Amino acid sequence: MEYFAKEYDVAVIGAGHAGIEASLAAARLGASVIVFTVNLDWVGNMPCNPSIGGTSKGHLVREIDALGGEMGKASDKNSIQIRMLNRGKGPAVHSLRAQIDRREYSAYMKHVLETQDNLDLKQGEIVDIYKKDGLFYLKTKLEAVYSAKAVVLATGTFLGGRVYIGDISYESGPDGMFPATELSNALKKLNIPLRRFKTGTPPRVNRRSVDFSQLEIQEGDDSPVPFSFDTDTELENKAVCHITYTNEDTKRIILDNIHRSPLYSGKIEGVGPRYCPSIEDKIVRFSEKERHQLFIEPCGLETEELYLQGMSSSLPEDVQLKFLRSIKGLENVEIMRTAYAIEYDCVDPLALKASLEFTNIDGLFGAGQFNGSSGYEEAAAQGLIAGINAARKVQGKEPFILDRASSYIGTLIDDLVTKGCSDPYRMMTSRSEYRLLLRQDNADIRLTPYGYEVGLVSDEKYERLQKKLELIKLERERVESTTVAPSEEINVMLVSRETAPMKTGIKLAELIKRPQLDYACLTPFDKNRPDLPDEVFEQVEIDLKYEGYIKRQQAKVSEMRRLEVMRIPDDIDYDDVYSLRLEAREKLKKIRPESVGQASRISGVSPSDISVLLIHLKRKNNDVSQ
Repeated sequence: MEYFAKEYDVAVIGAGHAGIEASLAAARLGASVIVFTVNLDWVGNMPCNPSIGGTSKGHLVREIDALGGEMGKASDKNSIQIRMLNRGKGPAVHSLRAQIDRREYSAYMKHVLETQDNLDLKQGEIVDIYKKDGLFYLKTKLEAVYSAKAVVLATGTFLGGRVYIGDISYESGPDGMFPATELSNALKKLNIPLRRFKTGTPPRVNRRSVDFSQLEIQEGDDSPVPFSFDTDTELENKAVCHITYTNEDTKRIILDNIHRSPLYSGKIEGVGPRYCPSIEDKIVRFSEKERHQLFIEPCGLETEELYLQGMSSSLPEDVQLKFLRSIKGLENVEIMRTAYAIEYDCVDPLALKASLEFTNIDGLFGAGQFNGSSGYEEAAAQGLIAGINAARKVQGKEPFILDRASSYIGTLIDDLVTKGCSDPYRMMTSRSEYRLLLRQDNADIRLTPYGYEVGLVSDEKYERLQKKLELIKLERERVESTTVAPSEEINVMLVSRETAPMKTGIKLAELIKRPQLDYACLTPFDKNRPDLPDEVFEQVEIDLKYEGYIKRQQAKVSEMRRLEVMRIPDDIDYDDVYSLRLEAREKLKKIRPESVGQASRISGVSPSDISVLLIHLKRKNNDVSQ
C-alpha cells in the first residue's frame, strides 16, 4: 500500500557519476535533495574502465573541478597512476588520465554524499514518476512516494538494462545489479522520446594468471599533475600498467566465431559507441590491421582484478577465454568477470534545452548516459549543469548555460541538444572549434569565475585564482620588458636547437615565442627570473607562443557570441517565417533553438536560412517597438 514519505526541492534518480554531481551541486546551492540508487554499495561505480580522464575527457574533469564539482578531487584522492597524454603534441590536446582504485573511489563518493548538508541518500528503485499540481511524485518499488519540485534523471545504463553474452541475454544493470525495468513505462507516459543504445565492457582477469615478463611496462609520470586545482599535496604513482597485442590467431578465433556474437546475429537492437568498438567489431571493421593494442590495467591496490582495456566483447564466455589465451602474456589467463554488452533506454537529447531541462516538461532534467552520451566524465559534466539548473529552477533563478567558447562542457551539451546523436556521444578535442582556447591547463581561469558567481566556488578558491592571474600578468610584463644580451653560450644553445643565433639583444618574450625554446632552457640567461609556481610560467609561455592563433580564435568567439545573444522568442511560429526552406523549418520546429547562434549549428539549417530568420526577427522587433 502506498504511503507518502517526504517532500524535497530536487530529486535525483541515479547515483552514478551524473547523479553524484547533480545532487551535490543542488544541495550545495541550498536546495533540499534526495538521491536514489538501486544499490548503496555501488555509488560512483566504474562498471567499465577503472580510470578517469583521457583525451578531452581530462579537460572535462578539470572544468568540473573549476566550477566547484567533485570528480577531480575524488580522482586525486583515489588515483594509483597518473599520466599526461599527448605531451608530444601542442597544449590544446594535453589531457590528464588517472588509473583509479575503483572501490576506494566509490567509497569516497558515497561518504561525500552521506555527509553533505541538505542531501539524503536513499537505496530504492523508482518505478513510477508523474506530475500533479506543479510537483513531481516518485514512487519506489517498496511503494513509498516522494515529491519534488524538480527531478534529474541520471539512470545510466540501468533503464531497461539487458545484458548480452553470446546466445545468453537477461535483464540486468551493469556489474550484475538489478536493472530499472518499470521506470521506462512511466517516462513514456510523460511523452519522453526513449530509444535503445548499447555499450560494453571487457573481461576482468586474475593478476596471478598473467605472465608480466612478456608484456611492455607503462609507467606513470615522474611528477604527476592533479586534476583538482585545490589539490596541494604531491601525488604518487602506486601501480604500473602493461601493454600487449592481439595477433593473427586472435583474429582467426574471433572470425571463426563471429556468428555467435549478438552484434552480428541481430539480437542486439541498440546502437553502440562508434569510437569505442568491441574487439570483434574492430577485427571486422579494420580487417587490414595485423594487431590491436591491449592495455592491462589494475582495478585497485587491494584486488587482483585486472581490466583489459581495448577488449570489450559480447562473444560467448568460451570464445572470450580462447581468444584471450592466444595473446602474448595471457596464455594461461583466468577470467574473473566475463565481458558483456548491455542495452539500455535513453532519451533523444533534442528533447532537451541547453540547461538540460526538457522542452515540454517544466522542472524535469536529464543527465549523463540517459542523454545519449558515453563516459564517466561526460556524465559528471552534465550532472553538474543539471544539478545547478534544477536548484536554480526551484529558487526562481535564470538557468546557468555555458556556451561552446567557454568550455568543453558547453560544447558537449550544445552538440547533444542542437545536433543530437545517433550513437553514444563521446567527447573529443576535435569536436571543439575553439580547442586552443579551451585547454585543460586554463580551466580554472575560464570557469572558476562562473562557479563563484553561481555559488559553488568558495571565496578562498576564487581569491587563489585572482592571485594567480595577478602573477601571470606581472610575469608577462617582466618577460616583455627584459632584454637578453647575446653571448657565445646562448648562441651555441640556439644553434643546437636549429634557431638562428643572436647578434643583438632581444626581449626575453621574443625568445620564449620561438618554438624550440622554453622557460627551462632559457633559465641560465634569465638572471632575474622570480620564484613562481610552474603554472604561472606555463600560462605565460603558452600565451606568448600561440598569441596569433589565440587572437584569431578569440575573433571567431566574438562573432559566435554576437549571434548567441540574439534570442529567439519561445512562441515563434516558424510557419510564419517566409522563405525558410522546408527542411530548415522542420528542424527549427523540432529543436526549438533558444538563440540564433544555436539555430545556425543545427544540421539542415543553412546560412541563407539564418539570414531569413534574422530578417524575420528584426521585422518583429520593429513591429513591437512601434
